[in-house]
Amino acid sequence: MPPEPIRHLRDLTRYRSTLASELSREAQRLEKELKDAGIKLSTVATDILGVSGRAMLDALIDGERDVHTLAQMAKARMRPKIPELVEALTRNFGEHHAFLCRLHLERIDHLKTTIAELSARIEEDVRPFARQLELLQTVPGVGQAVAEVLIAETGADMNRFATAGHLASWAGVCPGNHESAGKHKSGRRRHGNRWLGAALGTAAMAASRTRDRTYLGARYMRLMPRLGKKKALVALEHSILTAVWHMLTQDTGFHDLGGDYYTKHDPERALRRITRQANALGLTVRFEPIEAA
Repeated sequence: MPPEPIRHLRDLTRYRSTLASELSREAQRLEKELKDAGIKLSTVATDILGVSGRAMLDALIDGERDVHTLAQMAKARMRPKIPELVEALTRNFGEHHAFLCRLHLERIDHLKTTIAELSARIEEDVRPFARQLELLQTVPGVGQAVAEVLIAETGADMNRFATAGHLASWAGVCPGNHESAGKHKSGRRRHGNRWLGAALGTAAMAASRTRDRTYLGARYMRLMPRLGKKKALVALEHSILTAVWHMLTQDTGFHDLGGDYYTKHDPERALRRITRQANALGLTVRFEPIEAA
């Protein structure tokens, strides 16, 4: 049984995660309603709930039907896309769609308000763990919300886990070990803490986008062609959680080995990869050392 402060923090972060999932679903319902009316705003706007998208949606709901007037509501980086917006907004948006979209937006606004209130309360309750929060956010892909979940679910106490492997196994981010008669069968990942798993998934996804700028990004790019995207992300989750165990055990920040770690660790392999890529393009390559200045 975790101590009371951790139990309270866990209640808050789990409820916030639940509401965040509901917010995502409500946004999907809104987009579905727009598509039903033939409005394809999401094909032009990255976020239909951003400043520009929200202004257009509010105007549509209030009865504005002139697509040129709607498109002129675009702000900043959306301005060059006005011609595309005119095309995306030229459809049959009626009173029925306006009614449902208004309800979706009201629900979305309410969820955002509640999530913000929860986040403020979490920020207060996590203050005793300010040091751990600071350390965790040095890991690529780990923002404040993910760090708060890591603290809430693990209790920020690594004494509960004898090794980093024990923590990874408890979290369910390592493959199962199914061996019979000397034969290895399915290595499907084990069930673990789903709240922690979701937070690690968010962190792994963000870290994978760093590509060659960080060790985790380079690790993802190295594993993805062989394992596929999903398994490569799970491997990243395992790496992140292993780092978390060492960081909180030793009270130290994340030491990034760098995006060029694998190239420096095994330069011959890097040269072979470049050669294969060049050969696939019908080219040959010759490597010569750069003379020192």
